[in-house]
Amino acid sequence: MGFDELNFKEKLESAHSFPCIYYFKFIVKTEQQKVVEQLVNNGQITVKPSSGNKYVSVTIEAQMQSSEEVIHVYKEAKKIEGLIAL
Repeated sequence: MGFDELNFKEKLESAHSFPCIYYFKFIVKTEQQKVVEQLVNNGQITVKPSSGNKYVSVTIEAQMQSSEEVIHVYKEAKKIEGLIAL
């Protein structure tokens, strides 16, 4: 996931008033689900398997203190092979 961090930070700050609840949504292979769930310590997690159970959609609803905290989660997520961030 390559992105312009400064531009993303500006968009986050214009769309959200931190601290706030932020929703992360990732799609990964089923065996990587636990790794994704550990990206955010204080989040409410919703998991939806794909029709073939090969992939899962993981939604994490979490209290984020700043745009930097959100960006940090995405940077950590980027390290997970095959992860798709929505």
